[in-house]
Amino acid sequence: MTAEEHKNVVRGLIAALDERRIAALGDFLAADVRDHNKIIFGEPEEPGAAFEGFRRQLDALTETAFRAEELIAEGDRVVARLRVSGRHTGPHPRMPEPTGRRFDVEQIWIFTVTGGRVTEIRAVSDRLGMFAQLGWDWPEPERC
Repeated sequence: MTAEEHKNVVRGLIAALDERRIAALGDFLAADVRDHNKIIFGEPEEPGAAFEGFRRQLDALTETAFRAEELIAEGDRVVARLRVSGRHTGPHPRMPEPTGRRFDVEQIWIFTVTGGRVTEIRAVSDRLGMFAQLGWDWPEPERC
């Protein structure tokens, strides 16, 4: 696949998330996709966990918008600079009682695309900003 084709896979995934088409995620994510992001609440880093992670996130955070502000591709990797916004209206493992508050943060995602599907996701986002905007408590660090 070309770099542009890899970007198109990522564009499709971002559009499916933006449009809340959970059933379409399999069109863009490999069944055994490995997500290293933990999507805030620490789901297991096991193949395929991203599907449930995205579903839970979209259930808790409505009025979401995923906007790709920049896509850069090289080899089998695509880097996406996103603007993600939404409202906390449903239960979330990090904050079970919805606050009703809005958030708007920048995120950087790195996707590995193999065979026309995303096989690996790494991401960083402004979690401190998101937690502050939503009124969530910052998690206590784990003690060794």
